[in-house]
Amino acid sequence: MAAVPAELERSRRREERAGGAKRRRREEPPQEPPEESPERPGETPREPPAEPGYLALARGLLAGGGPAPRNPAPARPAGESAGDGAGDGDDLLGQLIRDLNEINEVPFFDVQLPYELALKIFQYLGKAELGRCAQVSRTWKVLAEDEVLWYRLCQEEGYLLDMSISDHSCWKLALKNCRAREHMLKTNWKNRVGAVSQLRYEPGRVLCDVHCCDGVVMAGYTSGEVRLWDTRTWDYTAPVLAAVAGPGGAGAPPHVSFVRINSSLAVAAYEDGTVSVWSLLLGQEPIHHFQHNQHIQALALAAGGSALATASGFQVRVESPDDRGFWQTPATFEIQKLVNFLNLVPDVTGSPVAVAAAEDIVYLLKAEDPGRILHSVYGQPVTCLDVAAHEAAFGIKTFGWLLNEPNQILLYNLETNQCVTKVGSSIGDFSCVNLHSSPPNMLVAGNKDRRVRVFDLRRGEAACSVYGHQLGVSAVRMDDWKMVSGGEEGLVCVWDQRMATKLWEMHARHPVRLVWFNSHSLITANIPEEKNPRGSSITEDDPSLHRKYRGVIYSHEFSVDQLAVDSVLPICRSSYDELTGYNYNIGLAVPYDSI
Repeated sequence: MAAVPAELERSRRREERAGGAKRRRREEPPQEPPEESPERPGETPREPPAEPGYLALARGLLAGGGPAPRNPAPARPAGESAGDGAGDGDDLLGQLIRDLNEINEVPFFDVQLPYELALKIFQYLGKAELGRCAQVSRTWKVLAEDEVLWYRLCQEEGYLLDMSISDHSCWKLALKNCRAREHMLKTNWKNRVGAVSQLRYEPGRVLCDVHCCDGVVMAGYTSGEVRLWDTRTWDYTAPVLAAVAGPGGAGAPPHVSFVRINSSLAVAAYEDGTVSVWSLLLGQEPIHHFQHNQHIQALALAAGGSALATASGFQVRVESPDDRGFWQTPATFEIQKLVNFLNLVPDVTGSPVAVAAAEDIVYLLKAEDPGRILHSVYGQPVTCLDVAAHEAAFGIKTFGWLLNEPNQILLYNLETNQCVTKVGSSIGDFSCVNLHSSPPNMLVAGNKDRRVRVFDLRRGEAACSVYGHQLGVSAVRMDDWKMVSGGEEGLVCVWDQRMATKLWEMHARHPVRLVWFNSHSLITANIPEEKNPRGSSITEDDPSLHRKYRGVIYSHEFSVDQLAVDSVLPICRSSYDELTGYNYNIGLAVPYDSI
């Protein structure tokens, strides 16, 4: 039985050896033909064999010219696969040459364009289109991520306007970070995420007026002192601006009536008609001072210049420095009635231009045309006024024989002196209007009927109307997506313009007279109507007596990144040099550098 399997094994081995020999014979290459005899005289010489394609390309590159043209490859028989010989090396070298050429020549379908011309075409694309183009090829990816394109997009969206293209190595990443920060700030605004601080002052002084410019807050008090805070550095140390001493240097200083501030100057008007001007760059001493004989009804300071205007009695006086820095009075205007509102037109070259509202007359005051009346209708007093670069908006009140007409806001063009449009139709009086800081072709106004209205000046109708105050609206401001309003009852409301809904609110004791904000901060001021509360002359230095009478200034900071390192409020930070705990300084009780 054991011999049978052995016989089968031997027969299987013989068959395998026979099959292997047959396969080897099939795989052997055909024999080469015999060598031909050398050339004979009179015969045509044969062409040398063609060299491989990659050698021709290399010779062309070494010679300084372009790659030599390659002969078309012969067609392979059906079913025959490409070999692994020199053909693949030729394809790799050709691909390398094509990639090098793509650096200077960008393929646009069937056309090769220079890089600069292709970049010019790509400048008309947005972020989404550039992202899609970057997925087409490697050449288009390099072109779509060019720094020039993303620097232009960053500037068009309003980010990093004061930087040059060399300040960032990757403008695409810079734009991404700016948009992420904008989204974070918008979310913090909506959810009221951030820090709140009070700009405190010594007790026993009542707040009279507050103004703000680019985060720098200026406040005047009944003590006659004027203080500044710079909220941009989160450092609320308030320097005192020195005032000019009165005649003889005796007697109590007068109360501050108005304060105004811009990027370079700070101006304060006092109850006795005195006006002092300080430079924010030179120090705490005033650089200019003049006196009115009567009480000052209004004060205006140019937003981007150095001109100021005051209204006292029936006179409007304009002051500005000359080229050498000496202050002068370029114009003085006589008004028929007492001025209620006064504004200077921004961005004016040459002599300053002022707009004054005196009861039911609106004047356009120019040095070359001092008596120009912009609007005058008997029985329609002006209730609010705001001025932009080329337009003026003011609210009018109807009463008496004009009861059938509603209260409106008129928009005048300051170049043509013509009424452009009339918006609003309300029974209540328009108590405040904001034109200069509103988006283009938009205007926001507050009314005594407790409503805040946003008007589209192109259509001449209200785009949004919200209701949320208990008394009349006293201050308004808006940007492209939100509104902030303050009421006579002391309520500050933040609104979503598109949804026409209230996001959040904050209440204080006194009426809101100032609302200012930018992308990451909000400044509000509650100023009391009563400047001399009962009992103030008896115990003027008692801090507890005037706490509810003196008014308050709030600073909201919504930039979480800015406060991440130093999130302790200024009231909680200590220099360890203070001797008393009046300011509730926690650092005196908990001696740690960070709380």
